[in-house]
Amino acid sequence: MEFIKQYITQSISAAANSLRLSTHQIEIVALLKDAIIKSNDLSNDLIKMKKITELSTLAIKLNEIYNFLIHNNIDFFKISDQFKEHSRNLIKDLNHLLDTTTPLSFKNALEKLNPHTEEFKPEKKEEIKIDLSKRKVDEEIFIIPETEKIKERIILDDENESEELFIQNFETNILKPIKPLDQMLKNLSNDDFDYEEISSFIKIMSDNGRLSKKIGFEIISDMHETIAQTLTLIKNRKLMPGKEIIEGLRACLIVIVAVVKGKEVDITNYLNRADDLQQKISKIK
Repeated sequence: MEFIKQYITQSISAAANSLRLSTHQIEIVALLKDAIIKSNDLSNDLIKMKKITELSTLAIKLNEIYNFLIHNNIDFFKISDQFKEHSRNLIKDLNHLLDTTTPLSFKNALEKLNPHTEEFKPEKKEEIKIDLSKRKVDEEIFIIPETEKIKERIILDDENESEELFIQNFETNILKPIKPLDQMLKNLSNDDFDYEEISSFIKIMSDNGRLSKKIGFEIISDMHETIAQTLTLIKNRKLMPGKEIIEGLRACLIVIVAVVKGKEVDITNYLNRADDLQQKISKIK
């Protein structure tokens, strides 16, 4: 099944490479590939996609690829030609999907694959009425000491204000650590390790990724999470920062900058490198 998911997502990437995509369209492609990779029942999910208006035409083609891989013996001498044909057949329907959806509407469409179960409502019972109007209540029970109020206000308001300031200065906060991190990656490639500096960037990337996700920037959040996880593996000496790993991390940085600044450039190759890095680190325990 892992081979099938990789084949389909790479077919989507190849089809996307033939199109000139905006940053929003790049995000939709990333969301689509992520949904396929994370699917627990790909066959069933593709069938469900065919019933969702926004996804139906592309899902039909994806399901054809899935059935081909499931029901046919793979001829590895011819698979390159078959892959090219499958990718070409996706271009028209992928382009239609990207032209008719936004990242938000696409997320809403994906949510239809796994709708939330209806909340259980207990049987309504006869209301029991009790007259408490004449009952004396010790009001002091409900009084929160002023010192506790101040504590709560400080704790809650600080967090809310911090997040609000982050959102207001989103572009600045996201871009600020990029150049220093890029320099650290260059140092890593020269075997110059500073574990304290790595730990600092792990925290920054984790925090910025979490807040990016909270306000709906999934692709930016994913790139931050990938960087944080990779740096953690390097710090714990479970992953060596070779050339391929460093290039994958720098690809994540380039995607972040391009999406945040809204640059109308083709970053598909960088997304593919980031995807490769995500796949690699997901296999390390």
